[in-house]
Amino acid sequence: MENKNLILATGRRKTSVAQVRMSQGGEGKITINSKTPEAYFGNTPRLRWVINTPFDLAKDQKFDCVVKVVGGGVSSQAGAIRHGIARAIASLGDSFHASMKKAGFLTRDSRMVERKKPGRPKARKRFQFSKR
Repeated sequence: MENKNLILATGRRKTSVAQVRMSQGGEGKITINSKTPEAYFGNTPRLRWVINTPFDLAKDQKFDCVVKVVGGGVSSQAGAIRHGIARAIASLGDSFHASMKKAGFLTRDSRMVERKKPGRPKARKRFQFSKR
C-alpha cells in the first residue's frame, strides 16, 4: 500500500475496536487480521454484508482496506469494522460524510452489557423471594 493516500480510522461497537487503514484507488480488497472476510467470518454472509455496506455508498470508488480488530464477538467486530470503514470514507469529503451520516453508519452503537451488581446473581435478576 502506498503511504501518500492512506486513511486511518477507528471503529467501535460493544467491546470491539477496529483499526482501519484504507488506501484509495485500489482493487477493492479487504483484509481482516491477515485473512479474507470469507475466511474470517466463515459461513455467515450477513456479517460480510455488514462490512461491505459503506462501500456501496462510496460512489463507484475502489479502496484497499486492511483492518485489525480485537475484542468482543464476531457480530460486534463486524459492527466495529463497518463503523471504522464509514469513518474513513467520510473523511474524504462532505458528500461522502453526508451519505454515511444519512445511512446511520457514523453513529457509534453505544449499547454495552450492563455490569453485574453486588448482592445479585446477574445485572438485574434478584434472588428468589421467600416469605418464610
